[in-house]
Amino acid sequence: MKVIEITAFGAPDVLRLAERPMPLAGVGELLIRVAASGVNRPDVLQRTGNYPVPPGASDIPGLEVAGVIEQGDAQALAAAGLALGDRVCALVAGGGYAQYCVAPVGQCLPVPRGLSDSEAASLPETFFTVWSNVFDRARLQPGESFLVQGGTSGIGVTAIQLAKAMGAQVIATAGSDEKCVACLALGADHAINYKTHDFQAEVKRLTSGQGVDVILDMVAGSYVAKEIECLREDGRLVIIAVQGGVKSEINAGLVLRRRLTLTGSTLRPRPLAFKQAIAQACLRYVWPLIEQGRIKPVVHSTFAAQHAAQAHELMESNQHIGKIVLTWGVE
Repeated sequence: MKVIEITAFGAPDVLRLAERPMPLAGVGELLIRVAASGVNRPDVLQRTGNYPVPPGASDIPGLEVAGVIEQGDAQALAAAGLALGDRVCALVAGGGYAQYCVAPVGQCLPVPRGLSDSEAASLPETFFTVWSNVFDRARLQPGESFLVQGGTSGIGVTAIQLAKAMGAQVIATAGSDEKCVACLALGADHAINYKTHDFQAEVKRLTSGQGVDVILDMVAGSYVAKEIECLREDGRLVIIAVQGGVKSEINAGLVLRRRLTLTGSTLRPRPLAFKQAIAQACLRYVWPLIEQGRIKPVVHSTFAAQHAAQAHELMESNQHIGKIVLTWGVE
């Protein structure tokens, strides 16, 4: 099969089309003939040598795929209500940039009705991440207020739509007026251009000085101190990436007085049972919203798989709104 390999740590041009033996599905697994592979920020970090592959995972990048079930554990497939030939999308710990990919059955979900392969491939990594962190970990409730940093990233467009669909008031930040308009179009109640406005001051203004209940942060670094100032009493801050640095200096007194919760997580190294639970929650609560058209995948660009380097260049430029997807042949 054809795959995209990381030939050395470095710039996007280290991504090369290569050939590998086709993987075989083991107990509790299935083999997917991949039509589309999602591109995510962790893929870029892996390419640059800043995201080690978990033990036992493929060194081939790619954390989400969509395609057709080619083979698999018959008992596990039956238990999951799946069959050979079904269209599925899946979260994987690696190996997604390939024509064939093995995935645990518990991390595979049927493609929502009406979606293309590219749209389906844009779902697992971001939807699993947002559900796990915003709703499981931060316990966002209907009627609460929610701030997401980077509202036009893959995570951002998902978080805006999910939080809004679940009844929250949504504030998003973005790096241009055009991106702020896109956030509003996706359902955000307010959008802040962080390059022209102080997001801390704007959040305070928009909430009459009260702050928000939940913040989803992909920046960390100096943002953490400002975000703590943006939280109301019993507020929750969830950090899922550290693009702005791993060190932060915070006002611990404010954490005490307002009873704040600072937490964070990574998804890739978590055990199968944990990811399977998220998959089932998404199937129950999120997939119906997608099929009803209340939540829509946002795919900015698709690239033929052999042009993965160009896809990574776009990811690093931060010019995209939504997801970037690689395709393997005709959908």
